[in-house]
Amino acid sequence: MTSMPVAGIRAGAPEQPADLVLRNAKIFTGDRGHPAATALAVRDGSLTVVGGDREVAPLVGPRTRVVDALGHRVVPGLNDSHNHVIRGGLHYVLELRWDGVRTLRQGLAMLREQAARTPPGQWLRVAGGWSVESFAEQRMPTPAELSAIAPDTPVVVTHLYQAAILNRAALRAAGITRDSPDPVGGQIVRGHDGEPTGMLLAAPGALLLYSTLAKAPVLDPEEQKGSTRQFLLELNRFGLTSMIDAAGGFQDFPSGYRAVTDLHAAGELTMRIAYHLFPQTLGQEVEDLRRWIAMVRPEDGDEWLRLNGAGENLTWAAGDFENFAQPRPELGPYEAEFERAVRLLTESGWGFRLHATYDQTIRRDLDVFEKLASDGLFPAGNRWLFDHVELVSEKSLDRITALGGSIGVQHRLAYQGTTFRDRYGSLAAQAAPPLGAMRDRGLQVAAGSDATRVSTYNPWVALYWLVSGCNVAGVPLRTGSNRMSRAEALAAYTVGGARLTGEQHVKGVLRPGCYADFAVLSDDYFEICEERIPEIESLLTVVGGRAVHAAGFLEGLAPPVPPVRPQWSPVAHFGGYRTGHGPGRSGLRQAEGVRDAAAESAEHLLWRQRTGRAGHASRQSDPFGPCHN
Repeated sequence: MTSMPVAGIRAGAPEQPADLVLRNAKIFTGDRGHPAATALAVRDGSLTVVGGDREVAPLVGPRTRVVDALGHRVVPGLNDSHNHVIRGGLHYVLELRWDGVRTLRQGLAMLREQAARTPPGQWLRVAGGWSVESFAEQRMPTPAELSAIAPDTPVVVTHLYQAAILNRAALRAAGITRDSPDPVGGQIVRGHDGEPTGMLLAAPGALLLYSTLAKAPVLDPEEQKGSTRQFLLELNRFGLTSMIDAAGGFQDFPSGYRAVTDLHAAGELTMRIAYHLFPQTLGQEVEDLRRWIAMVRPEDGDEWLRLNGAGENLTWAAGDFENFAQPRPELGPYEAEFERAVRLLTESGWGFRLHATYDQTIRRDLDVFEKLASDGLFPAGNRWLFDHVELVSEKSLDRITALGGSIGVQHRLAYQGTTFRDRYGSLAAQAAPPLGAMRDRGLQVAAGSDATRVSTYNPWVALYWLVSGCNVAGVPLRTGSNRMSRAEALAAYTVGGARLTGEQHVKGVLRPGCYADFAVLSDDYFEICEERIPEIESLLTVVGGRAVHAAGFLEGLAPPVPPVRPQWSPVAHFGGYRTGHGPGRSGLRQAEGVRDAAAESAEHLLWRQRTGRAGHASRQSDPFGPCHN
């Protein structure tokens, strides 16, 4: 028996022994008919029993791995329904992640240290997972600070879909000079002398920011495969077992998908991925879609890697960029080409997802859908959804419901919620997005992160946002019915995503016959206080009955993580999501160490005072103040 020492269970000789048995657990199954269990059994990648220890004991054979969860909470494997995992994986080991970093001072110190080890010709880049709202100083770095830290190494730091900050070396490497024209939808900020300052603004589109990032060196195909593998293992660290890739700019098909297809062919995927295809070239979107329709079909592939449809843009002209620091963009006429794209997809049996922030755009899109529906051409049995919808109206939700659509929500406002509130007011922020109105209409809602270039990929930060209504600094924004219960939020992050891929019968819940995808958590999601939800990590992540991540008292049950390459990679030295310092410490202990250290800093004290957390009685005993359930 390959297992942890477990009292009270002896190996027998069952006809169909389990490959894996998990016992002594607090299992939240997500199955309304059988919501709780203490044990489960796995055979051939699927669950055979979900029940009690006595029910799984007869399935233990000589080769069964038996794991004692020691009373820890177990949940279905998390499913991020909107993540740019394929593109993110190609660059992961080249990026310095500020996810989880609490002060700009610490972020700049990391940049300084990394600049010293970055070889000539390479760029140092920070792309997403942080915002001014997550830093104690409540500001971005300046180009001068970046130039002082790294006078010779190009440094690019992007901030949401709002801005990019470049040092002088990056301006030179990107070829941005006083003669460079401002692109459509972007602005190169210049000084009184006409020279670029190093600040690039999305005004309101982010193409300038990401076209600049695209000039940085890239990994070769074999290195991209290794980078993607490291990123998937980092996602497994938080209990993620499935992803829906929302595609995006600079993600060509099929070349940009080679890393995940190679990993899949080698049997090395540790994450189930359903992907979308996103037309890349303005003016030839319909032609791209028609070419892809001739190449692949939705649901081509298997349970590990499969096509799910088109989007999140179908035509560039219909994209409503969500830079909440800028006024809402006024879109020109786009309906004719948009209708061609939607008609082609529905007639070809393709579903799709649409990036949609503002109700003005959503209403125009719905006009096209209703026109096609009146002719019996929409949705024609195809799955479709709107993503983001921070400013969708209740009337538009009625129309979405009538057309059989779904909704994808992401925690972008955890990083730009106060910016949104300052522009649209507190009442709008309290219902952004209007989860209560979606619930009232019975709409299917799936949750995700929109990682990696805006929010962090850590799902527990997103779950905290759904449950608490607070941004990453703990500032309350969303209120009342526009918050979710913990069970509701977890369902949106598990079976919610499975519904978007038509896999709700085999994924997102723990019941016999479903995929054996689950996570043993470091802390009980249902019992710890809200403020500690972002600290949760997985102690054991299992995908298809295979342990892909193990930590703490379960360390050693998963294969060792391969070394990060190249050796100078920021990930090799700092890791991904930042939970603290020092090797050999659990993520939770690291998080607690950073919390304690931050509470001592003047910056963090000022942040606590601004957010009403600096009560005299609680400051010494608990640097984050009391728990609020």
